[in-house]
Amino acid sequence: MRRIFALLLLGLAASPLQAEGPKRSGAPDSPISASVEVPAGSRLIYVSGQVPEVINPAAPDGSVEQFGDTEAQTRSVIHKIEGVLKQSGLGLGDVVMMRVFLVAPPGQSRMDFAGMMRGYSASFGTKEQANKPARSTMQVAGLVREGWLVEIEVTAAKK
Repeated sequence: MRRIFALLLLGLAASPLQAEGPKRSGAPDSPISASVEVPAGSRLIYVSGQVPEVINPAAPDGSVEQFGDTEAQTRSVIHKIEGVLKQSGLGLGDVVMMRVFLVAPPGQSRMDFAGMMRGYSASFGTKEQANKPARSTMQVAGLVREGWLVEIEVTAAKK
């Protein structure tokens, strides 16, 4: 009897239901998930805030021209996040939560949300990578370095 019970438990532990990854819910046409449920036993990776790379070394130090506009900075940051995740055997499709911090471009009072969305939409909810994280986006007064308009931190999960 104990042997049957042990085999039954072993079968449940190896069942396909156990192998399922995060469950995402929300409107299909939304660029983000309304919620993401991470199953017990998943591996969680917390990626610290990533900031953009210099794209124009000839531009004045600490200028937006040195790092690019909001869209370019978003693409740069997501590329860096992808590299960090790859080191742990994960990818952008494993991102379950994203926090985006945006600074208003010089001369503007509001963040460039549309620019961030163009950069974000190139990597999330696409034909190649359909998964969309839950996400918060907020405008902040500034980031550590002048010229930075974007900082993004993520949590990724993999079963």
